[in-house]
Amino acid sequence: MTIETHLDAKELEELEKKYDSALNTRDNGPGLTQVMYWASIAFAMYHLWTAGFGTPVDHVHMGVHLAGLFLFIFVGFPLIKSARNLEWHGNSTLKPGNVPIYDWVLAVLSIAASLWLWVSWRGFDGFGLNITEQALRQGNPSGMDVFFGSILILTVLEIARRTIGFVLPLIILVFIVYALFGPYMPAQILKHPGVNWQQFVNNMYFPSEGIFGVTLWVVSTVVFHFVLFGVVAQRMGLGQFFVDNAMLVAGRYTGGPAKVSVVSSAFFGTISGSSIANTVSTGSLTIPNMKKLGYPGHFAGGVEAAASAGGQITPPIMGAASFLMAEYLEVPYTTIVIAAIVPALMHYIGVISIVHFTAKKLGLTAYSKEELPKFLQVWRDGWYTIIPLIALLLVLFSGYSPNMAAFIGLSLCVVVGFCAFNKPATMIVPAGVLAFILWKASPYSGEGYSPVMAGMLAALTIMGCLHRNERQNFRDLFDSFHVGVQYALAVGAASAAVGIVVGVINTTGVGFRLGFMVTGGAADIAAWLAPMLDWTGIETFSQSSIQQFASLVLIAMACILMGAGLPTTALYIMLVAVATPALSQLGVPPLATHMFVLYYGVISEITPPVCASAYAAAGIAGSNPFRTGLTAFTLGLGKLMVPMVFVYAPTMLIVLPEYFTIASFIQVSGTCALGVFAIATAVSSYFMAPLHGIWRVLMALGGLMLVAPSGSSDLLAVALIAPVLIQQKMGQSKAQAAA
Repeated sequence: MTIETHLDAKELEELEKKYDSALNTRDNGPGLTQVMYWASIAFAMYHLWTAGFGTPVDHVHMGVHLAGLFLFIFVGFPLIKSARNLEWHGNSTLKPGNVPIYDWVLAVLSIAASLWLWVSWRGFDGFGLNITEQALRQGNPSGMDVFFGSILILTVLEIARRTIGFVLPLIILVFIVYALFGPYMPAQILKHPGVNWQQFVNNMYFPSEGIFGVTLWVVSTVVFHFVLFGVVAQRMGLGQFFVDNAMLVAGRYTGGPAKVSVVSSAFFGTISGSSIANTVSTGSLTIPNMKKLGYPGHFAGGVEAAASAGGQITPPIMGAASFLMAEYLEVPYTTIVIAAIVPALMHYIGVISIVHFTAKKLGLTAYSKEELPKFLQVWRDGWYTIIPLIALLLVLFSGYSPNMAAFIGLSLCVVVGFCAFNKPATMIVPAGVLAFILWKASPYSGEGYSPVMAGMLAALTIMGCLHRNERQNFRDLFDSFHVGVQYALAVGAASAAVGIVVGVINTTGVGFRLGFMVTGGAADIAAWLAPMLDWTGIETFSQSSIQQFASLVLIAMACILMGAGLPTTALYIMLVAVATPALSQLGVPPLATHMFVLYYGVISEITPPVCASAYAAAGIAGSNPFRTGLTAFTLGLGKLMVPMVFVYAPTMLIVLPEYFTIASFIQVSGTCALGVFAIATAVSSYFMAPLHGIWRVLMALGGLMLVAPSGSSDLLAVALIAPVLIQQKMGQSKAQAAA
């Protein structure tokens, strides 16, 4: 059996286009395609420059970012996405560049609306208009503000619909109706005075909240850069290096290809917050290899989808929601990174455990020694690709801003992957990077580097020029920038649109109202259940404990159900506004609340019926998409339980000193890992021998008791699992005797 281990960038791009609707754009013909290609390069270069040399004021920078989104989306995405509308039909008067006139009009109007605040911020007097400066218009927008603000609201909803579908715009329309018609709401708790359209536009259009609020700011200043870094780093060779190392780490063990899938997806997740990109990039190799070894197609696809869904929760580069979390909580991004380490590990422990026991049950073997790559060869051929990631982490964990870390990481991607001494013209890039580092170490720069930091970054830059491996040309770099911009379009559109939700929540206080509804519903459930459980005398069954658990379950269900058609970022923003007031009343720390919502939001990536990652994996595996989604959900059960653990025992998050002690951390994390492991045996119905009937139920219950962060539940778990271990040992002995 031969093993394919090479990632071809063009093939990957075609696969990603097939399964990621955000990359599937219409053919604009050769002329306009070239114009848009170079426009995307300029867009990427603008963001790279601002990351390193300073970002313009918020309304200018966000306006430029939003204008770029409007241009690329209205030109690239048809009103109705169909095979015919995506095909090239030639130029015509009504469709120049295969783009209908109405899309050109929408593009021009929306770009003008994006840039109007920049033009009119200091006032505007000309062309028959007399506009006062923005500070004097705040709360009393001019006619032009209302005109452009109305256009912006409508076109933002439209680009969200074109990139990610109907669900998010429909939910936002519900929020808009709620803001405008507050006095007419049927439930008393939801009633509010309401706002007229002029005031609504004022709140949504002017910076600080609404469209030009924190969500668009974070995406345009941080998330875009990390998306770009992930694409460029992968295509520069880091993705292949991860796959090769996953083969070294996991390929020699039982069920080798499936474990390689999990490990490579975990590695790849450190640089990519996109589950679909992760699925396609690693799954294009691991899924066929799993099928060759004997795994069913739905299981092979499910393994890849479940492992890849962990990308949004795998440090150091998580999904867009994690950067928003840092902004909302007003903590350094590194705090979020550290808090996410153990929960992410629990997810991968769960997936790889189920993979292991399923492989044992099916009798699947490992890769042979001859099929595995050689350690020295892998590191000799690929060591240099990890330089940009090291530099990024070095800057990030030294207290500098995330966009500065992304700038250094991207710059070194260019140095390592595209610059060489035998191409003298390319050496201008490392020379420029070294000059930048020296400038940042001088007293003349604002966010200066220490001498040690500057020395380490300069050494990494020089090392990046010295390796002897083949470099790519700059056209490959521009192709990576182009794909990175395409990836960022859907995230940007969703962040701009969901800014309307944030504005409505801030204007009406609906988040607190819904939060009180959640806690009120949980209190009713607790009042009904508590009397029935009083006889136990166990504190866990007290009314307050039941209310807290019921609140968590209701919020988790909302996350999973709403996540069926929403991107994680939009889901996180909407539900954290509900969860924070609901759970803060119950004493849950804000960080644990935000992480809880994020983790359950990510589960939607592998929850049928809408699970984009599983569908992409099913396409590669040639399996039934729904069955693949169910398998992926089953494999991700660890992720389903872990958020409950860090809500009840925040010591797992490490960064909360009032909860963290070494003893509690080891006890909670250790028993949680054992519990996830035990549940994996129940899911796969195999441990040391086949696991059936009551023994499987006992193992599942014991695993749940171990996951629950309590000493008494751990003792109960031991009592439940001990008979199963005896039965399994006897079953193993019988099987060995029979053999």
